[in-house]
Amino acid sequence: MRLILAATLALAPQIALAAGSDDSQPPTPTETTTDCETGTVWDEKTQTCIKAEESSLNDDQRFGAVRELAYAGRYDDAAQVLATMTEGETSRVMTYRGFLLRQTGHVEEGIAAYERAIALEPGNILARSYYGQLLVQMDELALAQGQLTQIRAHGGAGSWAEQALSTAIETGVTYTF
Repeated sequence: MRLILAATLALAPQIALAAGSDDSQPPTPTETTTDCETGTVWDEKTQTCIKAEESSLNDDQRFGAVRELAYAGRYDDAAQVLATMTEGETSRVMTYRGFLLRQTGHVEEGIAAYERAIALEPGNILARSYYGQLLVQMDELALAQGQLTQIRAHGGAGSWAEQALSTAIETGVTYTF
């Protein structure tokens, strides 16, 4: 049944809304999305586009580029930068891996990534929100409500994660980054 729902979801249109990962602001576009080619990100120090795997970049800079690229709808580019992160299979990496997989129609793999992120860090309210929104898209509202309950139980009341999932449950509209 889950595979049928996943296949249906992959073909369904997505509704884009402007919202942030942990806040309500979209990422500010930088040269990463305006000037840099695939596989490169803007480096403030050198004022040039450099390969995402360059050792001069840290994972926080790479993560910012992933978020910016995802917001711009450049999911494959975001996944390429995400793959260069050196911190390994952390909860935040798995959260965005799940998000990028979901956005590119790999729903089952996205579910597995979200579940891994939550297993690594049960209090990862962003992973729970994105996972819950995926469940809304799959018309699994009771399971989505369970994620909302967990967000609140982990101190996420009033957060973007809670608001985004609550809105998705009420309206069926989900965020695309």
